[in-house]
Amino acid sequence: MLKKRIIALFALLFSAVLVLTGCKGSSGQQTITAVGSSAAQPLVELAGEEFTKNNPDQYVNVQGGGTGTGLSQIQQGAVDIGNSDLFAEQKSDIDSSNLVDHRIAAVGMVPIVNRKVSVDSLTLKQLREIFAGEITNWKQVGGRDLPITIINRADGSGTRSSFQEDVMGKSQFVRAQEQDSSGMVRQIVDNTAGSISYLAMPYLNDTVKTMKIDNISPTIENIENNRWKIWSYEHLYTNGKPTGMTKEFLNYVMTAHVQNNVVKKLRYVPINEMKFQKDAKGNVTPVSQEGK
Repeated sequence: MLKKRIIALFALLFSAVLVLTGCKGSSGQQTITAVGSSAAQPLVELAGEEFTKNNPDQYVNVQGGGTGTGLSQIQQGAVDIGNSDLFAEQKSDIDSSNLVDHRIAAVGMVPIVNRKVSVDSLTLKQLREIFAGEITNWKQVGGRDLPITIINRADGSGTRSSFQEDVMGKSQFVRAQEQDSSGMVRQIVDNTAGSISYLAMPYLNDTVKTMKIDNISPTIENIENNRWKIWSYEHLYTNGKPTGMTKEFLNYVMTAHVQNNVVKKLRYVPINEMKFQKDAKGNVTPVSQEGK
C-alpha cells in the first residue's frame, strides 16, 4: 500500500513538473528593453521587429523618453540598452565609465518650417540667430513680412543637444514653446504660420518644408561627406559588455541586411559609410580608410 502511494506521489510530482515546464515554454518569450532617444526609436523598433521575425522567442521592447532617460536608465542597470543621440560623456550627470558605446548609424538633424515660408535657405549664422531670438521676422532673411515662431525641443532631448552643439555653439536658445514629441513638433509647424523647428531625418514628411543651410540640402550623401554639418550618431549603450540576447540583437543591427536595408529605408546613414567622424568634444575628422 505504501509502495503504491509513493509511486502515485512521484507520478503526481512528475506531472506537475511537465505542466510547469510546458507553461514556461509557451509563455517564456525572452525580452530585452531598449529605452531612450526618440531619434533612434524608429530604427531600433524596425530592427527589433525584423529580429523577432527571425527569432520568434525573442522580443525587443523599445520605448522613447529621450536621450537623458536612456542614459540614466542604462547607467542604473534598469534596462538592457540605452538609446542616445549623444556620447555619454557629454551628459554631466552620467557616469560613463561602465557604459559601452555601440554606434549603429548617423542621423541628420534638419531645420523645418511651415510650408508657406518663402525662404528656402539660411546661413548657419542666420539659423543660430533665429533660435537665439536675434532674428524675429522672415523679412530679415529675405522672406515676406511674417513673424517667426520658434518651436524648440524640450531640455534634455538628444536632438536638441545635437542642434545646440552643431548650430548654437555658445549662443543660448531664446525662450520658446517646447515639445517632447517629434510628431507633435511636425504637427505644430504644419499648423502655425511662420514657424520653425528641427527634426531628425526619419521624422520628415511633406507636411513641412525642409530648410537648406548655406544652399546645401540635407541628404544622406551630404551627411556622409560632412557637407551637411548638423548630424549625430545613434548610440546604443550597454552597461558593461553585452551578453546573451542583447549581444545577439546588437550584432544583428550591424549586419549588412539591417545596415543596407532598414537603416537606409528610414533615412539614417549606415555607420560604415560615414566619411567623417565626430568625437565627444565635437571634433570632426576624416575616417581612416585603412580600418574599413
